[in-house]
Amino acid sequence: MTGPANGTGIRLSAPAPGWAIDADVVVVGSGVAGLTTALRCTAAGLRTVVVTKARLDDGSTRWAQGGIAAALGEGDTPEQHLADTLVAGVGLCDEDAVRALVTEGPAAVRRLIDTGAHFDTSATGELELTREGGHHRRRIAHAGGDATGAEISRALVEAVRAAALRTVENALVLDLLTDAHGRTSGVTLHVMGEGQHDGVGAVHAPAVVLATGGIGQVFSATTNPAVSTGDGVALALRAGAEISDLEFVQFHPTVLFLGSGAEGQQPLVSEAVRGEGAHLVDADGVRFMLGRHELAELAPRDIVAKAIVRRMRERGADHMYLDARHFGAAMWESRFPTILAACRSHGIDPVTEPVPVAPAAHYASGGIRTDLRGRTTVPGLYASGEAACTGVHGANRLASNSLLEGLVFAERIAADIVASRRPGPAEHGPAEHGPLTEAAENPPEAAENVDGLPLIAPEARPVIQRIMSMGAGVLRSARSLEEAARALETVESAAYEPLAPGAKAAVPGVDSWETTNLLCVARVLAAAALEREETRGCHWREDHPERDDTDWRRHLVVRLTPERRLVLGRTGTAGFPPVSPVLIPTDLPQPPADAPREP
Repeated sequence: MTGPANGTGIRLSAPAPGWAIDADVVVVGSGVAGLTTALRCTAAGLRTVVVTKARLDDGSTRWAQGGIAAALGEGDTPEQHLADTLVAGVGLCDEDAVRALVTEGPAAVRRLIDTGAHFDTSATGELELTREGGHHRRRIAHAGGDATGAEISRALVEAVRAAALRTVENALVLDLLTDAHGRTSGVTLHVMGEGQHDGVGAVHAPAVVLATGGIGQVFSATTNPAVSTGDGVALALRAGAEISDLEFVQFHPTVLFLGSGAEGQQPLVSEAVRGEGAHLVDADGVRFMLGRHELAELAPRDIVAKAIVRRMRERGADHMYLDARHFGAAMWESRFPTILAACRSHGIDPVTEPVPVAPAAHYASGGIRTDLRGRTTVPGLYASGEAACTGVHGANRLASNSLLEGLVFAERIAADIVASRRPGPAEHGPAEHGPLTEAAENPPEAAENVDGLPLIAPEARPVIQRIMSMGAGVLRSARSLEEAARALETVESAAYEPLAPGAKAAVPGVDSWETTNLLCVARVLAAAALEREETRGCHWREDHPERDDTDWRRHLVVRLTPERRLVLGRTGTAGFPPVSPVLIPTDLPQPPADAPREP
């Protein structure tokens, strides 16, 4: 199964672009992955445009508390970091991708420091390193105590502005543009009424990098910001790209519990708090992680999340507690000021009382399938960061590997774009590195809705979130996933049925586009989770509680057909496939057939 050269022909319903920009590269997203790619491409002389959904510094990166993992400490090595990553990934990591991550990571972090990021250091000037779940060494560099992401974002945004790199803020990406040969030629986007442009437009470029972040808003409660609606994954599917491992959604074990009905973005209580010695306890103060894993509270996240849920079931409770009263006020204020402030804003004082916590959707280990250079199955389309599936995370991301993955693979993508750039007389004249121009000679392509794809009404967004939280959350079963799939189909069908008298169809707009993207991502996640009949990493099937290496130590790959059907395939081995794989059908216990089937 290879990505179709001309995509699916499916696009969001949207007005035709009314303006356009010419560039060499368009990067969608302004987190560590997107901005690092943009800076490297700009440094190589490529005309680069950054498109971001909110402000330049509003990406997911700024919310990262714990830090960035790399073998920077005395006695630590990339091999040790690799070993911890492979264990966390439960047999599904691509070892070549992990090796690239851990060997190139230390130098990439140092380049980030050279860019202007300031990490916490000791009195002697050495980096202060901490531990998090799944790590056997102190290798997590942090900034501002628990504000690492915010510091990295600040440094990269300042570098982007210093480079006078062109940015389009408050812009929702819509769909990929391709040429007559099916190769990437840019994106359409909608600018939300601010800046130089307004409404739907296009950026024409032979290379597009999707660094759009996560899919957390597909669930009712998440640590992800409101902009994390899976826009990049949905765009890639419509463009004919393949999605892999999306069933592996990591639920962070310690999210501040604000009540059973709390929805939207929830405050994260970083794993670094446990790394510094906090204990997980039940209402009676009993440490229930002791004896469950050699690392106790510092076990990999999937193990800790499952243990919390099990204890909640045993006690008939809807949350557990994180006890760090022994830190004292001074340590809380210096090491975890952001978390301390968040807790106190909700009436909880970690200095004097245990913090109520429960798991919430946090990170998608899967995403748009790429190779080691960030290339997808669509020529010219790249993916990076949480939107991508590089093979690094396997079935469960190791703590603080996400920022490092965004950093390392962003540099790899930029290097590939620079190396593969094809010179042409019009594109590479004397003014090729000058300011960007409006696309006058190439009128913008109409973002036609080729197959009449109806949009999903914004009112369906909380419905989709509740369906996914109930049926595809921490605990899953065939029954819950089948019910979720049927409910999602009902939501989708409602958009296709003839309207009742007086009813109004969903109209093009940010809310309906986001909701349509969420439904697309939810369908993929539910289908893949139903297909994988085992428990592995952060995919927990109650009806298949054991790990099954014989049949399931392999990857699921999903694509969308022009008829809007999802097709699932299974790789023949545990190795992460190249971007043009041969897959086996998921209903066969053994290789080597190559006919995928529809869910």
